[in-house]
Amino acid sequence: MSTPSPAPSMPPTSTASRLTDVSQLAGRVLDEVERAVIGKRDALTLVLSGVLAGGHVLLEDYPGLGKTLAARCFAQTLGLDFTRAQFTPDLLPGDLTGSFIYDQRISEFTFRKGPLFTGLLLADEINRTPPKTQSALLEAMQEKQVTVEGQTFLLQRPFHVLATANPVEYEGTYPLPEAQLDRFLMRISFGYPTPDEELDVLRGRMARRREEIELDRVTDATGLLAMQEAVEATTVDDSVAAYCVALAAATRDHQHVLMGASPRGSLGLLLCARAYAVVRGRDYVTPEDVKSVAVPVLAHRITIKPELWMSNVSGRGVVQSILSSVPTPSARETQDTATS
Repeated sequence: MSTPSPAPSMPPTSTASRLTDVSQLAGRVLDEVERAVIGKRDALTLVLSGVLAGGHVLLEDYPGLGKTLAARCFAQTLGLDFTRAQFTPDLLPGDLTGSFIYDQRISEFTFRKGPLFTGLLLADEINRTPPKTQSALLEAMQEKQVTVEGQTFLLQRPFHVLATANPVEYEGTYPLPEAQLDRFLMRISFGYPTPDEELDVLRGRMARRREEIELDRVTDATGLLAMQEAVEATTVDDSVAAYCVALAAATRDHQHVLMGASPRGSLGLLLCARAYAVVRGRDYVTPEDVKSVAVPVLAHRITIKPELWMSNVSGRGVVQSILSSVPTPSARETQDTATS
């Protein structure tokens, strides 16, 4: 990784100016990451929106499509401490949280921190470890702390989990519990590249003459916290907030759904739509922003009825059908928000 330049500061100016600074920084982050993860700008934008919204992201896709690479690149460009935990069937909760070790030098037990004590944790192949170990992440992801032997240890800020999962290999895997899936703000898939994009990957590798790619650091942990704080000032009209509620509520009444999205789903829609709008260069949220993040925010929070599991019905399909059926706030309401 090249020598980082000082993280750009965001002076205490107007809200619009601060959000413009965040948008510019976000664009630089995406430009850097896309040098390594070629042709996935839309998916990378969603991942960065999840981070700016303060959440955790599950990357679920086939092997070899850049999930691990994307997590490492985001850690580099955002200037975060990075730890990779390879989830295996024999991984224990203490392997993540850390444990007390007896120190013979001082004749006392001292706490040795695990990989959770970092800025960005890559939970690689999270569905390959048993539920007991998966649940060790719940407290860290929600409360930003871990408890070991009755003692609570706070995690550093910012703290984000980017987890990867393979959706096709079921032998030796353990489905994530609904409670843990709900803790992921977004679930995103990259998909296969186009032939031209795949050719660009090969050309880039031949031009570098080595496997590694050096990315510039765009900001640091303090800068990311400032970006997240600025996103909180994004303007959201009541009609857009009501639209988020309507979409989440519609998942609960859909004919193919056993269990729909909870209020955490509608809140996730709002938070991600705000961040997505800022990354796109606006200081207000439109219904189109909500639609752009609806599938990655809501699809994994939906449980399909058991009798339909062998059919082609999926959470993604349910959300897409809801987007086409739930009325969208009028353009006049959105225009009034933008000019207010």
